[in-house]
Amino acid sequence: MRVVRVGLVFDVGGRGDKSFNDMAYAGLVRARAELGARVEYVEPADADDRVAAMRLFAARGFDVVIGVGYMFSRDVDDVARDYPHVRFACVDYAPPDAGTVGRNVVGLRFREEEGAYLVGAAAALTSRSHMVGFVGGMDIPLIRKFERGYRAGVAAVCDSCRVIAAYAGSTPNAFRDPARGEQLATAQYGQGVDVIFHASGSTGHGVFVAAQRLRRLAIGVDSDQYDEMPEVVLTSMIKRVDVAVFDTIRGIARGQFDRGRAGIRVLGVSDGAIDYVRSGLHARHLSPEVLQRVNSLRNDIATGRLEVRSE
Repeated sequence: MRVVRVGLVFDVGGRGDKSFNDMAYAGLVRARAELGARVEYVEPADADDRVAAMRLFAARGFDVVIGVGYMFSRDVDDVARDYPHVRFACVDYAPPDAGTVGRNVVGLRFREEEGAYLVGAAAALTSRSHMVGFVGGMDIPLIRKFERGYRAGVAAVCDSCRVIAAYAGSTPNAFRDPARGEQLATAQYGQGVDVIFHASGSTGHGVFVAAQRLRRLAIGVDSDQYDEMPEVVLTSMIKRVDVAVFDTIRGIARGQFDRGRAGIRVLGVSDGAIDYVRSGLHARHLSPEVLQRVNSLRNDIATGRLEVRSE
């Protein structure tokens, strides 16, 4: 394998969100350690910084430029057209209206609805009030997928359960507003909700704060968030952005990108890219009965016996 130069541009919130961006960074660190990749990264302040960073990496002749997040989709397409000899990857890529993907672009997508389904089932089976909540970050189609999967998982195991949902906002700042997350969670807990699943980046820390203050439960997202608030985190939905980033870099090092690896890749439970925290200390709040039921659903998804719809 050859040494690959990687330029990665983080999503809103940047490193330290203990969620989506940190998972991407873990994949980058692994590529540096295991593949000897030469890596650089940028934490943009706004959309202009995001585009400028990608263009700078491309102009410097990096082997691959990776944009982390749904908001990069159109930017990646635009920059990739201007630099046809540079490879680009976008995590949570939303294909252009025409449905075509550039020959030098790989879109990394996930079946988030599968993981949300599993934690929805865990929430419903754990809830005593039969009222569970969902707090999303920015109100966009990607986060709506989390909500739909969560609702489906709740409904699958509890006919009488009710889901209350709210979103932190309609701009990217909705993913980095813990005060708003605490406000939304406090309102839901006040209505009788006793478990909330958040899909809101660092805004979710506010959900954990409210759960701790009111002695309720919350569910993390993207990475294992147990350590943020051990006494209240029931489980976390795992989205292996780190695996997607590492596999993309490794594929380029092996020359596979140029042999059919461009295009859209969709990863889910069956690929080991979507899961939930289900063992050890970090799953201690899940009863054996809940784990048995949810693990059965997980196995059905992995083997194709159960399909979780994303729309």
